Amino acid sequence: MGRLIARRLLLLIPTLLLLSVVVFLMLEVVPGDPGRVKLGPYASASQVAQVDHQLGVDRPLPVRYVHWLGGFVVLHWGTSWNQGVPVFSLTMQRLWASIQLALVALLIIIPLAVVLGVTAALRRDGVADRVITVTSLSLTVVPEFVSGVVLTVLFVVFLKIFHFPAVPPAGAGPLTRIYYLLLPAIPLMFVEMGYIARMARAGMIEALSMPYIRTATLNGLSRRRVVYGHALRNAMAPTVAVIGTQIGWLVGGLVIVEKLFVYPGIGKLIADSATYKDFPVLEATVLVVATIYMLSNLGADIIVALLNPRVRYGR
Repeated sequence: MGRLIARRLLLLIPTLLLLSVVVFLMLEVVPGDPGRVKLGPYASASQVAQVDHQLGVDRPLPVRYVHWLGGFVVLHWGTSWNQGVPVFSLTMQRLWASIQLALVALLIIIPLAVVLGVTAALRRDGVADRVITVTSLSLTVVPEFVSGVVLTVLFVVFLKIFHFPAVPPAGAGPLTRIYYLLLPAIPLMFVEMGYIARMARAGMIEALSMPYIRTATLNGLSRRRVVYGHALRNAMAPTVAVIGTQIGWLVGGLVIVEKLFVYPGIGKLIADSATYKDFPVLEATVLVVATIYMLSNLGADIIVALLNPRVRYGR
């Protein structure tokens, strides 16, 4: 396990370094002068040049990249061109908001998806299996903005169960925060639940077909003990790997949901920064989301290794 974790952590360094180069170069080719964007179309050329010099965008490209990367490593991410606040504090504030929304969504998605997937596998080709499969597939193809609008009209306008926008009040307790975040979490549940449920179903079907399951059954173990004591542990390995890949998306890829529900998360911050060409914020947020995505995959690999000794002791 120690070698596995160390090996994966070492792979993160060149991957993030390469990604930082890609992100920096992609933003450099975006049309538009930062000084002109900040001052507006009626500023003089000398004023724009002065602002460009203050922002450091008139320096050579390699110098700007090294300066930006060095500042990112030591948590000096500069100042937002649009809002005039430190990028680090702004990014962390929005990141924490997105993490809260992702946690509420995961608390709904994971238990429900695993239960539905295992139930479908235990009743393979039966009515319950077909209903769960068709329903989960149908919900998966519904875009978040469609389900979000329908849910808002139903639960906010007509039933008046939830509040809009989905922003918990300052100083709200955990239960109040969960209540406010339930509405934007439901569209995420529609998208993710079907995928995870199908993986849980496939993993359970494969685990139930293994020789050790037949051996345990022939030894007289009860069905309940065979399923939940032996098969479920190995069946969850691919499901955990899938959940790990989805955590990064739940934290940084919620642009549509956060924009729709006016939720101040990091996904909305990325979209707003791209709109206003706030490059310091955009560069930092994209790299932060990529780091979270890689760390979530690393965590999933560690859990899979703990569940499956073949992964833990294999090459």
